Amino acid sequence: MSRVAIVTDSASDLTTEQARAAGIRIVPLEVTFGSQRFKAGVDLTTEAFWERMVAPDAPFPTTAAASPGDFRAIFSEMFDAGADAIVCVNVAGTLSGTIKSATIAREMLADREIHIVDSTSASMGEGMLALLGAEVAGAGSGAAEIGERMRDRAADLNVFVALDTLEYLRKGGRISGTQAAIGGFLSVKPIITIKDGAVDTADRVRTRSKARERVLELLTQRPVERLAILYTTSTPEEVQAFKDEVVGRVPGGVDAGRVTVNPVGPSVGPHLGPGCLGGVVLYAR
Repeated sequence: MSRVAIVTDSASDLTTEQARAAGIRIVPLEVTFGSQRFKAGVDLTTEAFWERMVAPDAPFPTTAAASPGDFRAIFSEMFDAGADAIVCVNVAGTLSGTIKSATIAREMLADREIHIVDSTSASMGEGMLALLGAEVAGAGSGAAEIGERMRDRAADLNVFVALDTLEYLRKGGRISGTQAAIGGFLSVKPIITIKDGAVDTADRVRTRSKARERVLELLTQRPVERLAILYTTSTPEEVQAFKDEVVGRVPGGVDAGRVTVNPVGPSVGPHLGPGCLGGVVLYAR
């Protein structure tokens, strides 16, 4: 393990395999279906989450930030395992209280070196920074330098996702009822962007096929250094075809080793809903 440990939260949508390979620890957010509470990725897998999400008459899931105690436990484990310092990158503070919990946990361990980074993003926008941090840590950089590198590169992130409806964002409190009603009234397929901690509408189109094409255009308008394909309930064939088209259109191409495919998990999924397809880009410099 690198002497600088990298920690993130489950809103990063890193898969278990990706996190394990990079040596990244994930602190789970809480997901509630009715009276049942789960820890994302611990006792509720992404597959099980979507089975519940699309089940007839299923209660709408809610999410809650990880607790300071959850972060403190992971931080302590990493120090006990030999880490000298920790860099923890979290979902945007404008979208979740998770980073506040991480900050409180740092204060509980005031004698240890812990750097908290606001990704200003979510899903694999956050996940990409965690992976970048793990690579920089593996090259021997110090914790402060890694944290600054993450903050610097956060400005190069963008997320574009086509949704079936804005209703899930409304239910999750991420947009107003008026915004959702306008989208529903027009029967449009909204395309959202997450940039600098804000969720905005990038475009609205009338059909799913046009939404797919528009997301392709948005993801490939500039050269990119890293790319992650995001999906919720699309088939493997649909996801693979979309990935191939995005990769084929990126100006100047993109290293295959910098391209991932990530299902949206239980921490972000309640806000996007089934049928979403899109991606995250880290623009090249």
